[in-house]
Amino acid sequence: MEYRLGLKIVAIGALSLALLVGLMWISSMVGARQARRDAVVHDIAESSSSAQRIEGPILVVPYSKTVREWKEYPSTGNRRIEERQIPGQLLLLPEEFRLNGQMPTELRKRGIYEARLYHANLAVHATFDVPARYGVGDEAESYRFGPPVLALGISDIRGIQSVSRVALNGTPLKVFAGSTSDILGPGLHAEVPSVDGTRVAHLEFDMELSIQGTSQFDVIPVGRATRVTLESNWPNPSFNGTFLPVQHTITKSGFQAQWTASFFSTNLEESMSKCAASGSCAEVNSRILGVSFIDPVDQYLKTDRAIKYGFLFISLTFAGFFLFEMLKRLAVHPIQYSMVGAALALFYLLLLSFSEHIGFGAAYAMSSTACVLLIGFYVSGILRSAWHGLGFGAMLTLLYGVLYGLMSADDYALLMGSILLFGVLAVVMVLTRKVDWGRLRGAAGEDAA
Repeated sequence: MEYRLGLKIVAIGALSLALLVGLMWISSMVGARQARRDAVVHDIAESSSSAQRIEGPILVVPYSKTVREWKEYPSTGNRRIEERQIPGQLLLLPEEFRLNGQMPTELRKRGIYEARLYHANLAVHATFDVPARYGVGDEAESYRFGPPVLALGISDIRGIQSVSRVALNGTPLKVFAGSTSDILGPGLHAEVPSVDGTRVAHLEFDMELSIQGTSQFDVIPVGRATRVTLESNWPNPSFNGTFLPVQHTITKSGFQAQWTASFFSTNLEESMSKCAASGSCAEVNSRILGVSFIDPVDQYLKTDRAIKYGFLFISLTFAGFFLFEMLKRLAVHPIQYSMVGAALALFYLLLLSFSEHIGFGAAYAMSSTACVLLIGFYVSGILRSAWHGLGFGAMLTLLYGVLYGLMSADDYALLMGSILLFGVLAVVMVLTRKVDWGRLRGAAGEDAA
């Protein structure tokens, strides 16, 4: 039966596309496993406490404003002035806001999945310059002010472990649950009996607070001048938010970072006023600084990245296999190509399975070693030479090493991939520059007959 080289190339191409479908299926499995992991992390956070966001302290002054309006009565044609009371809150931001935090971390496991929790021991200091009449000026006659409170918003109050040393101008304050403000959400508040709004007041507020959270910690820089300093034993922080640290140190034993911000950079005073007037606080909530306690070696992201190079990897392996076949004048059946391709595709399934238990690096080494040994042994039988099998295994080992390098080099992945493709094409062209493809097709047909 005549064996045509062109049909064989078409068959290899079709097999490559079929393997691409298999890679897509494995990629969908990676997504499903990652979603399962994320759900477990969410469940762990729900059973303890989720990511935390600190907003405040802010001086909250409740008020009732008298508004006088003309009201017309069409039935009589008369009109008169009527009064109505509009409740609201004044939000006074601190002149200076400092937060220092020590944030040791721990792992919580559920089955094969784990989540990283932190315990934040925070020292909060804020100063306020409260203007007379709370800054409303000549309209003070229309206002009736309630007792002011110092409020601190904490996004997940389940994580509050302790509150201590709460003081205003050195005088201890009693702390109550709730921030008393819808803008701040849940949190804490302390009444401020020493401020009545009739005169200028300078306040210095101090609090020590311990909270627990999962994965992420954010702070809204509420001060006219803000400085936040955080330290942790987590060596792989991801700094996020609108403001990045002005300085940070990251070592194997942890990190230290410091942020600074001012009203000139945050425009928070205007944003807070709009928030109080309209109730839409998205702009305020977007003005954050913080850190994520995430694992940079996420096995699912790494595995998915490896699969993205899977078709290139399989194509290069088939090209090497085909080159061996042509140069050695051996007829290799497409079924044998499919066996090698199946082993190459199963590498990614092994990688996903092992990485959930032993980590990505060890899983990659184990899976690639198993595939190299299996394919090398199989190819040595196909090419009827143990040396050829060893040579093919060495080539495959090199490809696995290059693939790992591509995944590790985010910034240079495209450059490295382009050089790799050019290098492979150059090698194939050099080795086959004297091949007579017409005679080779006839020889292949005679061998297969």
